[in-house]
Amino acid sequence: MIVSTKGRYALRVMVSLAQRPPGEYVPLKEIAEAEGISQKYLEAIMAILSKAGLVEAVHGKGGGYRLNRPPEGYTVGGILKLTEGSLAPVSCTSEGPAACSRTDCCAALPMWEKLDRLIDDFFESITIQDLLTDGVREKAGRDAKSRE
Repeated sequence: MIVSTKGRYALRVMVSLAQRPPGEYVPLKEIAEAEGISQKYLEAIMAILSKAGLVEAVHGKGGGYRLNRPPEGYTVGGILKLTEGSLAPVSCTSEGPAACSRTDCCAALPMWEKLDRLIDDFFESITIQDLLTDGVREKAGRDAKSRE
């Protein structure tokens, strides 16, 4: 699984918006400059986030984008699934046309399904707030200790 620039940039933008005072609208141009993302590419990402209700957009003077909920209300998994479509490590664990026709007889399928669940559980356990507070390292440390 490789997360595309769209997914990585969407996370950066969500973190950037979360660092602003609640309710503050940030112009697209300002976000693009601060994050080093082309304004045209950022427009496409913001359209996806806005359509899904993750951010609110206001057009015109004083407008821009803001989060619709507190940073702890967004998971990395939710954002990546929205922008990437799937986080499946292999096509045989995805649904739809890419799904494998050999699922009934594949000895490796349970392993791939377990990896798929691990990836999903990992990303769903991290919020934008965790990224702001470096809570990811704290969670990783607790998880490692619990496995010992």
